[in-house]
Amino acid sequence: MTATVIDSGIDEPTVVKVRSLKVPATLLALAGLLGLLFLLAPRSGMTTYRLADAGAAIALGDVDVPALPVVWTAWVLAAGLAVWSLLRARQYRRIGLWLPIVYALLAMVAFLTWAGAGASGAITLVGLLGGSISLAVPLVFGALGGVIGERVGVVNVAIEGQFLLGAFTATVLSSITGNPFVGLVGAMFGGVVVAFALAAFSIKYIVDQVIVGVVLNVFVSGLTGFLYGVMLAPNTQTLNNPARFDLIKIPILGDIPVIGPALFNQTFLVYFMIVVVIVVTWGLYRTRWGLRLRAVGEHPQAADTVGIKVNATRFWNVLLAGAIAGMGGAYFTLVSVPQFTKDMTAGLGYIALAAVIFGRWDPVRATLAALLFGFATNLQNLLTVLKTPIPSEFMLMLPYVVTILAVVGFAGQIRGPAASGKPYIKE
Repeated sequence: MTATVIDSGIDEPTVVKVRSLKVPATLLALAGLLGLLFLLAPRSGMTTYRLADAGAAIALGDVDVPALPVVWTAWVLAAGLAVWSLLRARQYRRIGLWLPIVYALLAMVAFLTWAGAGASGAITLVGLLGGSISLAVPLVFGALGGVIGERVGVVNVAIEGQFLLGAFTATVLSSITGNPFVGLVGAMFGGVVVAFALAAFSIKYIVDQVIVGVVLNVFVSGLTGFLYGVMLAPNTQTLNNPARFDLIKIPILGDIPVIGPALFNQTFLVYFMIVVVIVVTWGLYRTRWGLRLRAVGEHPQAADTVGIKVNATRFWNVLLAGAIAGMGGAYFTLVSVPQFTKDMTAGLGYIALAAVIFGRWDPVRATLAALLFGFATNLQNLLTVLKTPIPSEFMLMLPYVVTILAVVGFAGQIRGPAASGKPYIKE
């Protein structure tokens, strides 16, 4: 009995391994910069970490650590992780998410210990973490709006404008009614107005989405500046004196050392932000709405063939994204500053857009990226208080430097939704 070998003409699949050195190179570069900083500007003495506020239910004493040993021990461990990541990348092996997280924690311990060495004050961990979460609120809302927009196929560059008009409308309505919740609804309306213009021009009239977004940002900046001059400035008490959200402490949870006050003694907007993140994440991956949204953003032609109205789906979801981003604008006047000022968003809409890219168009990852940028902003304030030798000009640059490093160094070769930024014309 003989066996016959039939040549089917089908080749075996070829596995192509891609080696990316961006993450290891970024980690090594950061380790090198930190090492130079510690060598050229050494700081000795003790660093004091404060684990709880004076009025905390569970009293924890301050922790004093010797600066030099802690700084260099943490730096050596971080540098070792960077070298190990390089070796794994050269062997075409995957670098786990845990590695950059542990690296960041070690680098931050080294940097904070160096910054607080010999300082008269202590590094209050509760204030550092709680302030970071609070400052990240507008970035999280903006990033969620950006994720929804790009997932459905529209690049939402107009997040800055949605922030600004949302802050303006929140101020006016909250001042008139004396109710911050009415102001929050007004902020959503302001975001929807900007999103409507973005959707109309980019979907209906097929104008380049990036250009429309930039133009809308400039237009809203000029519009709110004009309205501020003719409406709010002459009527500060009646139109520019919004009622703000107060801190709400959750019993028992708010008394947990360190993380309790940071997570469970926040304003309503922080708690609502957590709910929105959960709902958007669940809806995007577990509901029919999310399936249709992702289908339109990935392959609109295929979605059209199964009966999904592509442009209508894009239009309504861009409005939803604008409402969510508008809630981020409410933070500026209903939580942070008790009145509206010109261009008070200070470009944070663009950082929210960077969080979308860094988070790989995923709601949870984008939220974590926004928290990172919020931490960088709060760290800027802490370093100023500790009077570190770093120039004040660099302090102002810090959040944007972190944004650039995150997007360029850690985002890697990622691919966004296939149809993002591409208009759909039904043939």
